[in-house]
Amino acid sequence: MPDGFPEATDAQRQEQTPGHDPYAAFRLRDFRLYSLGWLFATVAYQMQSAAIGWEVYRWTGSALQLGFTGGIQALPLILLALPAGQLADVVDRRRIASVCALLTAGIAALMMWLTWSVDGGMLSRDRGLTLLYGLVLAGAVVSTFTRPARAALLPQIVPPRVFSNAVTWNTSIFEVSSMAGPALAGWVIAMRSATTVFAMSAALNVAFMACLLLMRRRAGTAVRQAAGRAELLAGIRYVWNTKLILATITLDLFAVLLGGATYLLPVFAHRLGVGAVGFGWLRAAPAMGALAMAMILAHRPPLKRAGPTLLAAVAGFGAATIVFGLSRWFWLSMAALFLTGALDNISVVVRHTLVQLLTPDRMRGRVSAVNAVFIGASNELGGLESGLTAAWWGEVASVVVGGCGTIAVVIAAAIIWPELLRLRSLGDVARQAEQNAESPTDGTGGDMPVR
Repeated sequence: MPDGFPEATDAQRQEQTPGHDPYAAFRLRDFRLYSLGWLFATVAYQMQSAAIGWEVYRWTGSALQLGFTGGIQALPLILLALPAGQLADVVDRRRIASVCALLTAGIAALMMWLTWSVDGGMLSRDRGLTLLYGLVLAGAVVSTFTRPARAALLPQIVPPRVFSNAVTWNTSIFEVSSMAGPALAGWVIAMRSATTVFAMSAALNVAFMACLLLMRRRAGTAVRQAAGRAELLAGIRYVWNTKLILATITLDLFAVLLGGATYLLPVFAHRLGVGAVGFGWLRAAPAMGALAMAMILAHRPPLKRAGPTLLAAVAGFGAATIVFGLSRWFWLSMAALFLTGALDNISVVVRHTLVQLLTPDRMRGRVSAVNAVFIGASNELGGLESGLTAAWWGEVASVVVGGCGTIAVVIAAAIIWPELLRLRSLGDVARQAEQNAESPTDGTGGDMPVR
């Protein structure tokens, strides 16, 4: 990595005068490696996801079939997320993520062969679609085991006092990838084919694995000590008892379930007449907005009115979704999607900070798994919901009704969990996490003090 982020010892970091350092997380070697690998992995995922959607719509011309790809990916999350979280609490998390990266690369290579075979006439499109769904399902299984291990690994390499900064940069990297991946995929599909996209995805996942293996071994002892106490349902109990975590992930669940339009973007690209390249830019637009917001958040202190800001951001996400659904102009659609990404990034930073810092390390795998069920399944089930409602009502009504539903969810969340309105500074969350690390609790859960 560049020398612009010099390594600092723990003692040196403790002696630094108070103030906001926007690059604090990057001064840690393991975080730099983690971030580089995360960049490779998310670019690969976004390119592959865009190529799958494009190929499915090219082969079938059906919005419903696009929705099915989301439903297929949701199934492993619902069935396997809790065992995956338990595994992340009893096995070296870096090892799990590394093996899953290698498996993901293998699945991308098989997708490369499949699309090449269909385009070459060796397989029919119907047969190819069936096999592609099978590979999407296999990829979702692997991803289910990757998510809790990778999410729980981050707090082990970043101290609580800079964790919010690390989450902001982590989401920034994700949004850069989400911006570059689909745009690159659209260009590659237009210039070459989806087969090339899948080949690039395979190579990037191998690079992610290499970055993980280069990280220093840090927290294996803590994970092994948790092995004897691991309980499959402990993560659910902890989330239920920690109302701020429950509120934020439930809010995100229903907002994304109702308000997401990602799976319908191939349909809107054809509706707007912009082709594969335009489709790539539509897929990239939310990431552009999220990246812009991430840069703002990274260069300012942690949010001081986190709860009210979160509620306003999710409501704005719903309103921008409505504008996108009604738009018939490409640039207005781009602007609306840009806003959805910018506002969603606020939700991501608040949620990830609360989930990871309010959870004891011995339970982070299981709690991250519960979070994955709420958030990951909402993305994929949201795709199924979008496909079904688009088939019933049309794509415009599907997106507009979903945006209205998101705003209704915000109002309901504010009524059910007034703790959200009273939550102020994320800096308080970090300080509470440091106190909990010095004086561990029994892990039954609890609420962050609110003012």
